[in-house]
Amino acid sequence: LSILLSLLVPAHTTRSPDCGGILTPSGLRYLAEVSKPHAESVLRRDLMAPPGPAPSPASPSRNQIISVKVDKFSLTLIPDTGMRLSIEVDLGITSAPSATKEMRLSILADLHVDMNPEENLELVTSDCKPTLEEVQSKEETDRSAPHKSSGSDVDKQINVEKICLEVSKLLLFPNERLMSLAAPFPITPSCQVQYQPLAAPMYSEQGIIISLQTTFQVAGTVIPLPVSPVPFSMPEPASSIPSHLILAFSEHFYTSLFSALEESGALNVSLLSSLTTATLAERITQMGSLFQEDLPVVLQAVTRSSPHVVLEEDKAIVQLFLTAQIGAGAALFQSFLSVNVDVTARLHLSVADTRMIISVAAIEDIQLSLATSDVGPILAALLEELFLPTIREEVPAQINKVLRQGVFLPHIASFTYTDVNITVHKDYVLIPCNLQLEARAG
Repeated sequence: LSILLSLLVPAHTTRSPDCGGILTPSGLRYLAEVSKPHAESVLRRDLMAPPGPAPSPASPSRNQIISVKVDKFSLTLIPDTGMRLSIEVDLGITSAPSATKEMRLSILADLHVDMNPEENLELVTSDCKPTLEEVQSKEETDRSAPHKSSGSDVDKQINVEKICLEVSKLLLFPNERLMSLAAPFPITPSCQVQYQPLAAPMYSEQGIIISLQTTFQVAGTVIPLPVSPVPFSMPEPASSIPSHLILAFSEHFYTSLFSALEESGALNVSLLSSLTTATLAERITQMGSLFQEDLPVVLQAVTRSSPHVVLEEDKAIVQLFLTAQIGAGAALFQSFLSVNVDVTARLHLSVADTRMIISVAAIEDIQLSLATSDVGPILAALLEELFLPTIREEVPAQINKVLRQGVFLPHIASFTYTDVNITVHKDYVLIPCNLQLEARAG
């Protein structure tokens, strides 16, 4: 057993969270609010039997539910345990055209989100208590209290066991939508991101805390990434944050994102310079003997080592390490210079729907150094004068083109994010936001 455990320990050390989220009590209240009409629709379908043939005069009359109205629907947090779903449903019941009465169905259920064997999250009902009471008529209000109906035809007609078995379906996020959290999302045509829950969520006064590990796939294959040097855990939110949801992403998450883009080749760019071989020969005389005709000068930049993202207070920076082959001709490319390019760029972060839009806001620093040359030595100042403007303008444009679709955030299907406030802290990014049910959801 000790040998087996020793083999398992290294495997689990790589499964450290690099992002996560906190669904706050106000978020649970919002989910209950938008689930109320959905619950009423589900209960109406389940409780109101379709009209059948008219009973014969000799047959006894049968109770029939003719109306279902959800009066109260609440979802509250129970720290250290899970959630409590409380529902009160008013039922209109008739046994004959002239005889109607009102019943109240109350459901109290304890729910929690758990990990299933497939390592996806699922909503589980741990306890459910339905009760059925007859509501007083106006004449009875001063004389008696509501009494529990037991053994009546209505009790037999309402399958309370089925209601408890499927009570989680009264919420707008049943299991199949929670499982979409772990679906692969596209970043580029060849690169995908996937969020994997590491354990069952934890329940605290702040809300439901979910720790996630991100994996990146290139051409359908998960790429190995360095383990985060600093273990990441969800930061404690300020009690004054009224948001439905609080997302957090570590510095390692962003570095891994750019590493995945590098692995997929998305950061390799071809830059067309405003120079030609003839204009370049005026500054570098050795160029004249290399090309017999005037050709456009092209820079083909590839990454020479992994990018790195640094998060500071109110500032996100990406460091790119490129090698640019400078040559002539697009079809038959002939390189005559190799230049190392180190770029430090400030990133801008925003959220649209359920996507995080990452773009290069400004270039803070570019360092050029000559790696190899077929035209002899070139002064650093001349190198910068000739090629720095093209690199400064085109590298951010190419990166923004790659990232223009954004990176999908972990989300529940049919909900989008609004009222987003992004704050960059040292080592992590905090994103408080509100949930909003999309119009197409039923």
